[in-house]
Amino acid sequence: MKTNSKNMGIIMIIISAFCFALMNMFVRLSGDLPTYEKSFFRNFVAFIFALVIMIKDRESFRFQKRNLPLLIGRSLAGTIGILGNFYAVDHLALGDASILNKMSPFFAILFSLIFLKEKLKLFQVLILTGAFIGVMFVVKPTFSNTALFPALCGLLGGIGAGAAYSMVRALGKRGEKGSFIVLFFSGFSCLSMVPFMIFGFKMFSPVQLAFLLLAGLSAAGGQFSITAAYTFSPAREISIYDYSQIIFASALGFFVFADVPDIFSIIGYVIIVSMAFVMFLYNNREPRH
Repeated sequence: MKTNSKNMGIIMIIISAFCFALMNMFVRLSGDLPTYEKSFFRNFVAFIFALVIMIKDRESFRFQKRNLPLLIGRSLAGTIGILGNFYAVDHLALGDASILNKMSPFFAILFSLIFLKEKLKLFQVLILTGAFIGVMFVVKPTFSNTALFPALCGLLGGIGAGAAYSMVRALGKRGEKGSFIVLFFSGFSCLSMVPFMIFGFKMFSPVQLAFLLLAGLSAAGGQFSITAAYTFSPAREISIYDYSQIIFASALGFFVFADVPDIFSIIGYVIIVSMAFVMFLYNNREPRH
């Protein structure tokens, strides 16, 4: 029974990874629209999904007042994460943008020091150091690199996502429901994009709107799939399979946009995924409480 549950968790997290790779593809296919418009539509679809689910399950829209700073912090970090990721998706190979966003678990370890008061172990420090070495191969931090700014935005996306994940964990421990956290974040993110859209709105074509809505639907599919995955099996047993997104993103990037990562990016991919795999093995050897 446990094996079947773990297998379902693996299947769901791979589906989630594919959905998020599709999201990035549709975001890029939506063309030269401003990043904030793409973010708005992505989160608007997620907001509608979360609202429908909460109404269907008759969940309360109330939250604990002491959790408001964390809810706002999670929403701000998540918004920054999406903006950074979407900007990178528009200006980098899909594989590069995806691997930089997948730095989020490593940053989540760092932010857990702040929000969860967890101690950082020497082994984790070594893993983080290895992951950042991998990032240097992908980012290629030289002033002659025209993709440096988008790469740094992609890394910022990973930082924002890592901070958001650690705050979601903190909110979960305080009793907040996952669907409400998604609703609050999506609503906050949409509202924060409105001023930019008022002063810098760019009209989109029906085809661009279709791609934006598909990006939102893919994101919603990814979000619900990953939530289902972690109900079947704990993160320590299946999280490594989330890195299958790099394979999907690289394949979609190659076939749809003719993206071909350079040798340095490929070396970076291997280092970062290797560090994630080592961390996965380490977590599974930890005593379970």
